[in-house]
Amino acid sequence: MSSQLAASPTEAATAHRDATRDTTPACDRGSAAAGSAAAADAGTVAVASPDPTFGVSMPGAAGGRWRRALLGLLLPVAVLVAVELSVRGGLIPANMLPAPSQILVTLRDLGAQGLAGHIVASTLRVVAGFAAGAVLAVLLGAAVGLSRHAEAILDPSFQALRAIPSLAWVPLLLLWLGIDEAPKIVLIAIGAFFPVYMGVASGIRGVDRKLIEVARLYRLSNVALTRRVLLPAALPAILTGLRNGLSLAWMFMVAAELIAASKGLGYLLSDGRETSRADIVLAAIFLLAILGKISDSLMAAIEKRSLAWRDSYA
Repeated sequence: MSSQLAASPTEAATAHRDATRDTTPACDRGSAAAGSAAAADAGTVAVASPDPTFGVSMPGAAGGRWRRALLGLLLPVAVLVAVELSVRGGLIPANMLPAPSQILVTLRDLGAQGLAGHIVASTLRVVAGFAAGAVLAVLLGAAVGLSRHAEAILDPSFQALRAIPSLAWVPLLLLWLGIDEAPKIVLIAIGAFFPVYMGVASGIRGVDRKLIEVARLYRLSNVALTRRVLLPAALPAILTGLRNGLSLAWMFMVAAELIAASKGLGYLLSDGRETSRADIVLAAIFLLAILGKISDSLMAAIEKRSLAWRDSYA
């Protein structure tokens, strides 16, 4: 008896486990063993055969990104080579569509004549106009998304204004604000406003009602509800609206710089048209495409980082 009482807790636990295992029916032990083996096999399969298509990080993920980038360059490079060969072969008149090599020469010449100043002027106008339009759109879009009364008052007017073409605003802005920087920035802000407004308003209105009900059950305050439920759920639509707004800001910038501008890429477009220089026009279009792609890539990186928590297909 004394030796049994002196047994260590580990030995007692081992004896209890052995007794329990011996009393377990053989069929249950077999089922448990089979289940453990199946689970082990399933785990082995899940670990051994990851598929990068479904979001599993692989060592060659960086190589995959480079391959996608090269595939993205395939079409524009093929088009440029085809145009170059067609112009040099006389299939396309050089005065109507200059060869890409000629456009590069034009860019070099423009660089010596202050091209950087035109790029900076256009970029600053886009940044200022987009910032002003996006901030106002987020505030009003949130108000419309959160309040039915605000939606009834504001949304019909905004939908009507959204249908007005950009050039229709030009005469009115010239009458109101003159020909300085103000009408250009306001026109860009108008272009950026509506996509961001639509993204914010639709994103908030599209939040699942069940999420709101669960948040109310946990007695979340309005601030906590907005921060922890509404904003994360509406964030994909908001970021999509911001990307679309930034793209339209570049488009409206061209229309804005047609308003008596003396510097900017829109000015280069107008100057090329007036001097019948198709190479200058195409050079400005090329720079607009590059700048728009760079800004969109930055927004895409912000979107990807902000939505890293999503378990999405892509």
